[in-house]
Amino acid sequence: MTVHHLNELLLVCSLVLLIAVAAVRLSSRSGLPSLLIYLGIGIAIGQDGFGGIVFHNAELTQLLGYAALVVILAEGGLGTKWKEIKPALPQAAMLSTVGVAVSVGVTAAGAHYLAGLDWRQALLIGAVVSSTDAAAVFSVLRNVPLPSRLTGVLEAESGFNDAPVVILVVAFSTAGPVEHWYALLGKIALELAIGAAVGLAVGWLGAYGMRHVALPASGLYPIAVMAIAVSAYAAGALAHGSGFLAVYLAAVVLGNAKLPHAPATRGFAEGLGWIGQIGMFVLLGLLVTPHNLLDDIVPALVIGMILTLVARPLSVLVSLLPFRVPWREQTLLSWAGLRGAVPIVLATIPMVTNIPGSETVFNIVFVLVVVYTFVQGPTLPWLARRLRLGDGEEAADLGIESAPLERLRGHLLSTSIGPTSRMHGVEVGELRMPAGAAVTLVVRDGASFVPSPTTVLRRGDELLVVATDPVRDAAERRLQAVSQGGKLAGWLGTGGHLGHRGHRGQGGQRGGRAAG
Repeated sequence: MTVHHLNELLLVCSLVLLIAVAAVRLSSRSGLPSLLIYLGIGIAIGQDGFGGIVFHNAELTQLLGYAALVVILAEGGLGTKWKEIKPALPQAAMLSTVGVAVSVGVTAAGAHYLAGLDWRQALLIGAVVSSTDAAAVFSVLRNVPLPSRLTGVLEAESGFNDAPVVILVVAFSTAGPVEHWYALLGKIALELAIGAAVGLAVGWLGAYGMRHVALPASGLYPIAVMAIAVSAYAAGALAHGSGFLAVYLAAVVLGNAKLPHAPATRGFAEGLGWIGQIGMFVLLGLLVTPHNLLDDIVPALVIGMILTLVARPLSVLVSLLPFRVPWREQTLLSWAGLRGAVPIVLATIPMVTNIPGSETVFNIVFVLVVVYTFVQGPTLPWLARRLRLGDGEEAADLGIESAPLERLRGHLLSTSIGPTSRMHGVEVGELRMPAGAAVTLVVRDGASFVPSPTTVLRRGDELLVVATDPVRDAAERRLQAVSQGGKLAGWLGTGGHLGHRGHRGQGGQRGGRAAG
């Protein structure tokens, strides 16, 4: 490649990114999942589109797809709230193991007996499409006002189930006979255990180091956090464990560790996640040859119906039997099993290993994902409303930015009052911040002023709070509590401690030293 070719490549890539960014607005207005638009861009510039770009490198697509999935899982983990997924872990674990097994078996049987595929192709398709897509789930669900318990189940499931599905697809893509089921189960269990151990260890060590090292520039914190998360994937994979589970768990630990500049880190990770999604979907759109899809449309629709209407609901029912989940929530969980780039990327594995019929598998998976994502994504908010599972009145959590002041042994906490925050109408004095913390500045309608104790806070206000080391955590908890429960949060059981009760000695000092 010459410099001239590089200039052309940079121009094309930048134009694709700009078009994809503009398409997000169209996606948000229409309810159409953005992944379909990105796939359309790839098809449009491909060999059957106006671009005429010929691309058939399945191996490169798989490698870049894996890299993008690592970034997407890291971004999803950093934005996952532990308090939401903690109650959902048992259900998510069952859906990611038992649910995947049920889904693979039912989908493979339908593909064999109804679509006429041989058993290896049927098992490959069953395994490939049984994984819910983290990118689709994270992007769609965060725009649907669902109760936190359901969001936690779906997000944790999408973060966990990539690991066993990858193992199954690799096993079914071997040239020789497939391993015995008990050997396969043992391999899955071992890789999941190794991946979980590596992810939790890397996440904990990374959070400990980030809290005890004061970096010279705030922009270095997001880079360091993402590097730690990616290292968890690499370490897990090199240890013959599940790298995907490792990166997700490490990111969850880091995202809930109250690191300095956490909102900036999440913003940086979100940007990388968007780049990963755009690049991956466009590349997958380039890889597909539209005129070769015609013969596989009917089998894809049949298998998709089996997956959506039989396999997924049955897997949810069997997995959640011990938990007595209401039928309305089971219905939503069944319909919210969104597919996206993960199945299409996994469908390149048999292509790389030259399994007979692998191109048919890829085409069927591609058509299935496009059609049923187009159906499920836009209808999910409507179904949530029909099932009366909306949760739009819940007070939103605050996003609090923390900047350490090492020499002054203090912190600057900045936060804004959102449209659903119950801090609206509360006087500054009624916040009852712990001793050692105070609201020092309010920005309202573009103008800043120093508030008095009787200043009434309004929606859209941005607050600057100064807190000393020992009460930094207590000050943040109090702001969160008032945002959720209003001025009477301390008596309504919403959390947050008053006065010196927020001064927890070693706990507060530990948080202060960590951030500083």
